[in-house]
Amino acid sequence: MNRNILRAIHFTAVCTATALIAAFWSSTVISELFLPHHAVALLKQSIAYGMILLVISMAATGATGMKMGGKSKHARIAAKRKRMPVIAANGLLILIPCALFLNMRAAAGRFDTIFYTVQAIELLAGAVNFTLMALSMRDGRAIRRPKK
Repeated sequence: MNRNILRAIHFTAVCTATALIAAFWSSTVISELFLPHHAVALLKQSIAYGMILLVISMAATGATGMKMGGKSKHARIAAKRKRMPVIAANGLLILIPCALFLNMRAAAGRFDTIFYTVQAIELLAGAVNFTLMALSMRDGRAIRRPKK
């Protein structure tokens, strides 16, 4: 595949994934603080469905990043390469199960201590993933920036 096309796919996937993480996180905080339970339940359902797009964009990010980075020893590429498994594991082992659990709990109207504990875990894991994605975006931009 042409390197420019690969770069465009990577950029689009990274931006999509990061925007989704930010949207899920911020909409959760806003809905929990200011909206009634039925709105929170609707948001949790939307996030559960939105996870499909997030998983696709994260997979595309990882695949295109690995293809472009190859076996490079560049420090920033190595840092990005180390972050990706953490981001993926966090998403697969924490964020997806939390999103599905919270969706089921909210749909049943069970806004209890368990719900809010899992919600706190999800918010923390989402903040970690957003931070790691932002760091990788910063490193990606630095790699592309011409040296002075």
